[in-house]
Amino acid sequence: MAYRRRLLDGLLDELLAELPAILVVGPRGSGKTTTALQRAGSVVRLDVPGQAAAFRADPDAVLRGLEEPVLLDEWQAATETFPAVKRAIDSGAGPGRFILTGSAYGDLEGVTSAGTGRIVRLRLLGMTIREQTGQVIAEPLMDRLAKGQDVSVSGEPLDLRDYLDMALRSGFPEALEIHGITARQRWLEGYVDQIITRDPTGTVGARNPALLLRYLEAYALHSAGIVEAKSIYETAGIDKRTASSYEGVLENVFVVESLPAWRTNRIKRLTQMPKRYILDAGLMAAILRVDMTAILQDANLLGRVIDTFVASQLRGELEVSAARPRLYHLRDTDSRREVDIVAELSGGRVLAFEIKASSAATASDARHLAWMRDQLGDRFIGGVVFHTGPHGFPLGDRINALPISAIWAGR
Repeated sequence: MAYRRRLLDGLLDELLAELPAILVVGPRGSGKTTTALQRAGSVVRLDVPGQAAAFRADPDAVLRGLEEPVLLDEWQAATETFPAVKRAIDSGAGPGRFILTGSAYGDLEGVTSAGTGRIVRLRLLGMTIREQTGQVIAEPLMDRLAKGQDVSVSGEPLDLRDYLDMALRSGFPEALEIHGITARQRWLEGYVDQIITRDPTGTVGARNPALLLRYLEAYALHSAGIVEAKSIYETAGIDKRTASSYEGVLENVFVVESLPAWRTNRIKRLTQMPKRYILDAGLMAAILRVDMTAILQDANLLGRVIDTFVASQLRGELEVSAARPRLYHLRDTDSRREVDIVAELSGGRVLAFEIKASSAATASDARHLAWMRDQLGDRFIGGVVFHTGPHGFPLGDRINALPISAIWAGR
């Protein structure tokens, strides 16, 4: 199977030419190892018991003399990895010496602290539509918006069913190679089963798979929602402490993520509750065991799936964006105004996005963006209402309606 280039490829090569060690983290099955293998000179697979045992016995001896770059695959399976890499770097390892890959952050155990100031971390999530269609060279949407460029859309017009089909395929490379809908659904359900029946990080200890599944289902029902943690764990029928533990491990293995609330001294009375997401819309559907027909019959679920999908497409471009965006959400404490995604760029500049599972965006859909623009003045450089229709058009000063496909099909 031919390698499909990732958005991260160019940046990874650039950093390896300058830095001694790069850590690539992301969900299991997102393509980290495949991407690293394109440039690795030698490989130590730490999830293979024999190789891991030899490495634990004398990691410095194992690393000496290996062809560069050395790929240390699934680093979290051997906690000696970071200290050994640190020692090699402190002894004068040059650029491009190590690539580490892992399907967990490892922060729960603090083992990555040995790499502080020595190992640069990159995140590789599921394949975006831009990557799936081979358009990895195109400039990220947020960079184009930050420059004030007009965003046009090329390619065949898409509709709601097209976007749902893309969302339900997921971003996992192996799932994308499965053409049958039933087989792909079973693959994704198997991925969910692996999440709830085994602990890839070894940080949680004993747990109840049935309770974890209930918690994950409750989380998926609230994906793309601003909701108190209590609502989720009460829906799941578990206590606060158990829920906190479960959320921690699910974040650690890149299944869920909380989008922080945005704060500014120019706007008062903003909520501080996070907006919670399942990171992959296809996985969200597998957790809930719903298909396109079921989603189209539930307006609330439809909106959550489309929001989750759009957020994943924007999130997938963060590492390579020159504008260095950080993503947030905004809602005031009275719940009168809400902006789905706020991207704070370098220099404090702001982009804002609304996401609508509708083909007919209107000025009313942009009213919260207009309010935010008026509050922020020049800091607000652009707002977008994403919709499922075929065309883009202006909705006001610095605010436009754009098809969701503008994220990957714009030029």
